[in-house]
Amino acid sequence: MREFRAAELAELAGITTRTLRFYRERKLLPPPRREGRIAWYDEHHLARLHTIAGLLNRGHTLGGIVDLLGAFESGRDSQRTAELLGLESSMITSLFAEETPIRLTPEELADYYQGEVTVENLAAALDIGYIAVDGDEFVHVSRRLLDASSELVKKGIPLAAVLASGRELRKQSEGIADVFVHLFRTHLLPKEQADAAPEGLDAECLDDLLRQLRPLAKQVFEAELGLALDRRVRAEVEQWIAQREPGPPTTADPPGTGTGTAAADG
Repeated sequence: MREFRAAELAELAGITTRTLRFYRERKLLPPPRREGRIAWYDEHHLARLHTIAGLLNRGHTLGGIVDLLGAFESGRDSQRTAELLGLESSMITSLFAEETPIRLTPEELADYYQGEVTVENLAAALDIGYIAVDGDEFVHVSRRLLDASSELVKKGIPLAAVLASGRELRKQSEGIADVFVHLFRTHLLPKEQADAAPEGLDAECLDDLLRQLRPLAKQVFEAELGLALDRRVRAEVEQWIAQREPGPPTTADPPGTGTGTAAADG
């Protein structure tokens, strides 16, 4: 694991050394390793600084972040703090995502990606929401995403490119989810409300409706994705083949006749 002096850590995190010292005083960072008068920070500290930056960007105050991190590390109100720190909420993922978060040490995370877990890639994964920091461990949001991205890296695609694609897919997926939510809100929810008991639609009925919608939404999306991949991959392969094929012969040089001048003399 890499270690940094205070100035280097601050530069990598995009803050000043004064801000770094302030975070330490506010107990936002664990103590560094001391070697004489030199303080050594590691990648855990850098990851924590990126988490703090992410929470600040989401509107949390420093005082609130201190409470959140303290609650998370001590296990109090774990569901709420996990949501705020970017971890999956079992209450939400049980409806559609069906993903299993996985805990990893820094060494295990590095093994998955064959040494490509750089500071920049770690920051990108934190920013997208793929991983979050829990003490001295990372929590990846999805075992399936972790395995798939690891296989892509093993096949030769740089981790930075995989993460950039993941960021783009996240944007596209949000748009697709909006389509289904619009259908639900516009057509299904009003009908359920009309058929509900006089006291209104209860949570159990709503949960049942969402569970019925889940396999249908996934079925439509997977079918459309498969068809789209067929179209795009086929077009790409045809273009690649066309570029490799030799061009048509010219009139001056017909096949098997030598040059145009020699053919005319014969």
